Amino acid sequence: MIKKKLLNPDRIRRIDGGFSFIPHRFLSDGFLAALPQKELLLYLFLITVSDRHGLSFYSYDSICSLLQMDLDQYISARNGLIDKDLIAFDGTIFQVLDLPTKPVISATQRQTIPGHKKNQAAIARIIDQSMKSL
Repeated sequence: MIKKKLLNPDRIRRIDGGFSFIPHRFLSDGFLAALPQKELLLYLFLITVSDRHGLSFYSYDSICSLLQMDLDQYISARNGLIDKDLIAFDGTIFQVLDLPTKPVISATQRQTIPGHKKNQAAIARIIDQSMKSL
């Protein structure tokens, strides 16, 4: 077992004001890998600025300015996070949601995952062989 020691005891992270934290599951369960760059940037921003209930009132123009995104990039990232069930948005207020059971990966992303085509072909062969043996 690795023994952990504080590298800088005077700089222990505290949660004051906002509630910003990211569960370890975000990395270990594949949520990080499932997000394109702009979605990840927006998600991390919303986590950073949200209160203990995950609520944030930042307007799109402030977000675009701070994150150096144009309006189309912002809308695409926001809608992607909504589709992946990571945030809720009512037109004014964002809420960062508790992580779903597993990441939602879009069809477009599945095509870009390394080895996806090979895995798909291997699965098709297995199914085909199983059907022939019936």
